[in-house]
Amino acid sequence: MKQQFDVLVEHLLAGNIFMEEAIELLEKRMIESALAKSGGKQTATSKLLGIHRNTLQRKMVQYGLANGRRTRRKPPARVARGRRRKSPAA
Repeated sequence: MKQQFDVLVEHLLAGNIFMEEAIELLEKRMIESALAKSGGKQTATSKLLGIHRNTLQRKMVQYGLANGRRTRRKPPARVARGRRRKSPAA
């Protein structure tokens, strides 16, 4: 396994692929494979990968792997409106 990985690293370096791009390729492929193994279940996929479910969801959106499903997000915080205080009765 280590030999295969070393060959891959050399191939990436020879192809002028920067580390950030290589990491993205690896992450995306691992997520795709883990999703396939777990039948698309995100909780099982996150356990297979050893990452938190929220991290998996964020990366799925980042890499366009959401499968057409919207992930739930918290609504944006409401802007606090200034309330007028009642004037004390004179």
